[in-house]
Amino acid sequence: MRLGNSNMRAIIVDDEDLARGIVREFLAPYPDVEVVAECSNGFDAVKAIAELKPDLVFLDIQMPKLNGFEVLDLLDVKPRVIFVTAYDSYAIKAFEVNAIDYLLKPFSRDRFEKALLRGTAPGGDGPPDAISNLIRTTRSLNPPLERILVRDGSRVHVIPAPMVDYIEAQDDYVSIHSGGKKYLKLERLAELETALDAKRFVRIHRSHIINIERLVRLETYAKESRIVVLNDGTKLPVSRSGYEKLKELL
Repeated sequence: MRLGNSNMRAIIVDDEDLARGIVREFLAPYPDVEVVAECSNGFDAVKAIAELKPDLVFLDIQMPKLNGFEVLDLLDVKPRVIFVTAYDSYAIKAFEVNAIDYLLKPFSRDRFEKALLRGTAPGGDGPPDAISNLIRTTRSLNPPLERILVRDGSRVHVIPAPMVDYIEAQDDYVSIHSGGKKYLKLERLAELETALDAKRFVRIHRSHIINIERLVRLETYAKESRIVVLNDGTKLPVSRSGYEKLKELL
């Protein structure tokens, strides 16, 4: 059975050997789908997807260390994805909102075939930017981020949210400052802001978010002009709206 005129390269990502074996078995009748890698955890998946650039990824959601959404969040270029999940009400809701298909474990061969045909068809990714929208939707439905993940080549830095000192906007990137180190992540400041704990993090300026626990003092240096001083001596400007937010938290 063939899906089209061209071959597709696929990666299977699941922490369970049996689950990966089922996907591999269900793919056997499709000679134009070549499995180029199998990954048992999210860290290996990020590396394999970035290096091998597959056409299609079968991606488990619930995995230790990194879940499926975190894997995608770390990728600069999002591949076509067929999601695989046992059950996650937040995830299911996110799929429905963004009109993206998924496989609910345990799934039949017929259900697998339908997802495969949909995922490999022209426009099978769903609406434009569907994966990025899915990540944003999932964040909004879930509790605040407990950690921020940053890919640096083949490495992944895991920064616990409480360890973040402040975050600075740099065009389409954010610079995350933590313990004297800086980590550059491809994401808009406004998007990251919505995922952080509003009781801990406050946007004091269009270019800066601070961890309120790092704040030492608020200074006025000119009429209607203020700066914050953090515990490491960093000084950052405060806008009028940022000052109002600070007053509510202090």
